[in-house]
Amino acid sequence: FIQMLRGAKKRDVLQLLRRAPEEARPFLVEAAVATQSVASLAALSDFLDFSQEPKSLLEKFLYTAAFSPRPSGELLQLVLDKLDGKQLAPEVWETGIVAVGSLVGKLCQQKLCGLQQVVERGVETVLRGLRGAEQEPKVVISLLALGNARLPETIPTLLEHAEDGPRAVTTAATSALQRFPAAHISSKVKQVMRRIFHQKRKSYDKTCRLAAAEILLDNHPLPMDVINILLATSEMETEVATFLLLKVQNSLRDHHHLARKIMKDIMGDPRINNYNFFSKAGISSSFSGPLAVTQDLTSTFGLDLLFLEGGFLRKSVSDFSLLSHGQRLRAAQVTFEAQGMESMMGESLSEGEEEPELMAGMAATFFDVQLRPIVFFQGYTDLMGKVLLSSAEPTSVVRGNLLLMDHHQVIPLQAGLQVTIKLQAGLGLDISADMDVSIWEQELKTSVNARGSLAMDFQAELDSPLLQATLRSQTEVETSLHFDTKLRFSSSPVLMCLQLREEQVPYR
Repeated sequence: FIQMLRGAKKRDVLQLLRRAPEEARPFLVEAAVATQSVASLAALSDFLDFSQEPKSLLEKFLYTAAFSPRPSGELLQLVLDKLDGKQLAPEVWETGIVAVGSLVGKLCQQKLCGLQQVVERGVETVLRGLRGAEQEPKVVISLLALGNARLPETIPTLLEHAEDGPRAVTTAATSALQRFPAAHISSKVKQVMRRIFHQKRKSYDKTCRLAAAEILLDNHPLPMDVINILLATSEMETEVATFLLLKVQNSLRDHHHLARKIMKDIMGDPRINNYNFFSKAGISSSFSGPLAVTQDLTSTFGLDLLFLEGGFLRKSVSDFSLLSHGQRLRAAQVTFEAQGMESMMGESLSEGEEEPELMAGMAATFFDVQLRPIVFFQGYTDLMGKVLLSSAEPTSVVRGNLLLMDHHQVIPLQAGLQVTIKLQAGLGLDISADMDVSIWEQELKTSVNARGSLAMDFQAELDSPLLQATLRSQTEVETSLHFDTKLRFSSSPVLMCLQLREEQVPYR
């Protein structure tokens, strides 16, 4: 469809969008964004009315732009023009800011940062949103957008919010900093992370402290940092200490981990590697291991579960990553988070810790693009309403078609002939998630369902006046993963069931 649209005029694309039945429009919008021709972008500009179109179609357009493998400056220009100066629904504005961050980051990866004025406009749009935000959720979204952009010049802004912001803001800023490559985690960043982890200036939420510890451990750590983190676990709550110690032990098993050698040296010291440190009996866990390994690619699955002292789940992170030649791609990461449950469970807070608002939500990252977070409930009244009026329908996280690769290359051969190579790959994705809290039965269930189909089309063509030869290959693969957790906290110890199911993978 993209190949067909590349040769189409603006008039034809616009007519196609306007005349298409409603259920086909999302697919056509995805294809027009992926085409990125002048005609298709101009047609989208005329077709999409951000003051009238249904929210779902506008979000589809913005997410397709965010996932574009090699976006153009014109695509970013279109997104910015559509967001500029309009009264938008909160969900559309949030998705738009997240998409702008992703587009800016990808254009800078293509070394177009200083060359295109639109990139500066994109960065300024996110920073202006951050400076002008009066409500906490807007600050959080702008910080997540900076995490998508991963621009080194925004690190001081992120550090300022990480150290001095309110609870939700510090957590969002530290998670954005976690996404930067090791080369940008400077001594100044590490200094701030030490102050957050050791709570030098004020008390921080446990998830924020753990994120700070992970930044220190995952980016060429100093031996002293590792030792200090391990020593600090002896004064921490059992669950947080258990989680951190498992993180350290995981890095010893991970052959790709930057700190593996340092960890091994430290573990050789019996003053550190002893029963006193590693006998924490919490139920929190952190695990990562390979799903599939080939000569060039390693696919891994990781699962982090952080519990409260009373056994209630505070945060769960399931992560599917691809590692190849020193590069890491976070293919899918889904985070469930519940806070403020301590008071409901009759638990006391840690000293100096402020009581958070009752909330449960989910955040997802796909192909290194952080999506807009989803809130299941916020506040006790909202929780009761959701419990009583539960629809039992899972929440759609992302659904649609993405162009993963679009490569065109001409290779001159020594014989004087030339070969034209074309490679396209598309991904159909449908990911939904659900979280169900039962106050009466004292149960919590979470489920993530991910279905995907990948299609690749490769063509090599030799064309000369004397001979013509074409080699073509088409590959299709489908896969489906289901990850469920069920917790029953009516008795002690807490009963926990985890299930990861993978259906058969048809490959053609």
